[in-house]
Amino acid sequence: MVGKKSELTIITKAKELTDYIFAATESSPKKYRYTFTARLQNKSLEVVETLYAANDVYIGGGESSKRYERRLDLQHKALTDLKVIDYLSFVASERGCLLKRQYEHLSELISNCSNLLGAWINSDKKRFASRT
Repeated sequence: MVGKKSELTIITKAKELTDYIFAATESSPKKYRYTFTARLQNKSLEVVETLYAANDVYIGGGESSKRYERRLDLQHKALTDLKVIDYLSFVASERGCLLKRQYEHLSELISNCSNLLGAWINSDKKRFASRT
């Protein structure tokens, strides 16, 4: 059996966020299915996709500054998408699409993802600054 390749913690936590969003919105009222539910689900999938893309950008070697900027752009896009998820989940809870405890748990997951993503950005900044 081949060992499972470890992922960045931020990617693992973003997947947990996505899983929870799908579970929490499963029983959402039908009238919100194509507004809040679909937007939350799609946006959470975009976060995971963007994090994978950012992680695949190698920032060493020649032209590293261009690749670093590309990676930073992707990281900031994921951060923005997390903010949008936070807003959508707030509005969804206000409209009764999410229960209060679901919104609270979502907020906690979003906060954890945002903090981990910020730490990754800072780590990359330090690593890139030491190379130049």
